[in-house]
Amino acid sequence: MTESNTGTQYLTTATGRRIAYVRTEGQGPGVVFLGGFRSDMQGTKALHLENWARGQGRAFLRFDYSGHGQSSGAFLDGAIGDWAADAQAAVEALTTGPQVLVGSSMGGWISLLLTQRIPDRVAGVVGIAAAPDFTEDSMWGGFDAGQRKALLEEGQVALPSDYSDEPYIITRRLIEEGRDNLVLRSQLPLPFPVRFLQATADVDVPPSVALRLLDHASGDDIRLTLVKGADHRFSSPDCLRLIEAAVTEVLGRI
Repeated sequence: MTESNTGTQYLTTATGRRIAYVRTEGQGPGVVFLGGFRSDMQGTKALHLENWARGQGRAFLRFDYSGHGQSSGAFLDGAIGDWAADAQAAVEALTTGPQVLVGSSMGGWISLLLTQRIPDRVAGVVGIAAAPDFTEDSMWGGFDAGQRKALLEEGQVALPSDYSDEPYIITRRLIEEGRDNLVLRSQLPLPFPVRFLQATADVDVPPSVALRLLDHASGDDIRLTLVKGADHRFSSPDCLRLIEAAVTEVLGRI
């Protein structure tokens, strides 16, 4: 591990990737924030939760997947399995004991993968517009015949983005490798407190995804909160307070 002069540190994983992270010391169980597709650890939700955790004296970790933010690698070279491996390496190397995983969008999918891969390190989950299996159900499932043909023959396809002037470049590897990491096609036991938060006006991850996940997952303490009119960012002051409340509730039920 190495440290920069900005508080950002770096973890070199077994795969040789250099993962940027910021860690706040505190009591456990700690809280780990897992960001979304093309997001980084400087986002509103990550920084807000870090400030909240610091005020609570709670251990907290935020990090960038490879190809995101300050971590090594090119975004277009990555896929779900790579980013889940980065998250697992960060949790295993940088935290102690079971953690509450707070996953936003793609981070929700990755948090669910971690519940299956390192169950002894998961104390609870908070999903914010969790997007399990989105490469298959939303991307591939939403492509027309021309887009599928371009993806298979040219190796990538460009999609417009609501969040940037730059289009999303979706690679063939992202789609095909995603199929090895689907969580809605087999049993998904979540035997700990789980809180899913979902905006009704989310056009990227619609409420139907949250309802499907709620129906599919098994566990005795799983709840879904719908917020009427909120969007995918889920970063308004009210939404941020709901995230705090969900994390607090999960911690209180461990």
